[in-house]
Amino acid sequence: MRDHQSGFDLWERREQSVLRIVPYVSLALATALSLLSDHGSAGRVALQLGLSAATAGWIAWMATLHPQWPDRPRVPAGVYYPVLICLLGTLISLNPMYGFAIITGYVHAFYLRPRVRFVGVFVCAALAALAQMGGPGGVDGGSWPLYLLIFAVNALMSGGICLFAWRGDEETQQRKAIINELAEANARLESALEENAGLHAQLLAQAREAGVHDERQRMAGEIHDTIAQGLAGVVTQLQAAEQARARDADWKRHLDIAQQMARESLAEARRSVQALRPQPLEDSALPDALADVASRWTALHGVPAEVSTTGTVRIMHPEVEGTLLRTAQEALANVAKHAKASRVALTLSYMGDLITLDVRDDGAGFAPDQVAPTAAGGYGLTAMRRRVARVAGTLAIESEPGAGTAISASVPAVPVGDPA
Repeated sequence: MRDHQSGFDLWERREQSVLRIVPYVSLALATALSLLSDHGSAGRVALQLGLSAATAGWIAWMATLHPQWPDRPRVPAGVYYPVLICLLGTLISLNPMYGFAIITGYVHAFYLRPRVRFVGVFVCAALAALAQMGGPGGVDGGSWPLYLLIFAVNALMSGGICLFAWRGDEETQQRKAIINELAEANARLESALEENAGLHAQLLAQAREAGVHDERQRMAGEIHDTIAQGLAGVVTQLQAAEQARARDADWKRHLDIAQQMARESLAEARRSVQALRPQPLEDSALPDALADVASRWTALHGVPAEVSTTGTVRIMHPEVEGTLLRTAQEALANVAKHAKASRVALTLSYMGDLITLDVRDDGAGFAPDQVAPTAAGGYGLTAMRRRVARVAGTLAIESEPGAGTAISASVPAVPVGDPA
């Protein structure tokens, strides 16, 4: 686009340079021919030379030295062109050879307004016909038809040439305007592309930060759901072993349980770092994994935990099953810490496009709206909500002091292998 614009500008400059010298060349040629053909008095020759110099000076002052003046058609062009025609007409009346200089009148008719240009062309055609008839003395009563014929030929030829020239000039101006508009559009497009590149980089940075934040949240949830709970269980068993040893009871059993829990916590920590699915789901379906988790929890805390399944069991996406299993583990951990329950029931329901896990206990209960996320035990509820929300699920908690607690997690039933 810029190359085309440069080409047009170069061609226009060359054309303007040629048009600037045409008046002087034509006037000099006409003056030379008039001097060679006119053998009149010295005063007549001096008058011709003086008018020629005045015409050249008028053109130089109005069109060459101040090229912007004729472009203002209301005043400068309305003064410049009539004076120019008067000077050329006077020269032709003195010597018909000055008809060669009339080309300046045709060219400078461009300075007039479009509706007046043809008037200037017809006046120039009349002066050219007068010069071709030998000047004013060559036109008498019998030669008027010939003069009118010559005028008509000149008017048609010069008018047609000027018309094509003016149309070409208009097309050139339109083409330049289109090129300028396209150049502006390209500039805006480049600016928009640069802005989009900046926005893209910003979005990438935000996405990277969001990914880091999500990964931190995931690791925090995994640590809370696996390592922290496992270590808490280890501490509990070691304390129980210490107390049993003081009573000479079965303290070795507590130590064995603590060792087993420590190994499981270490394995879960490694799985969390590697973003693998929970170990109970590796070799078992979700209902069996829940039953195993509940059995281990019952053996550890001595509180019965029953698991029931409704609907047709289907293998779901690992994220869905892992979310439900971790939710059940966290819910049981909260029961062990706070509920002082005598019975826990877990219900896994397969319902069309939803899977629901309900965990109910008959413990002390609490007021859900009064539990802060940073309070003891509060992070577990927050982690459960985040974990369930990550798979587009919902978590509902119903509880009140002295009436037990019911936690219900509902997640989409996304089958295994579904990219969603």
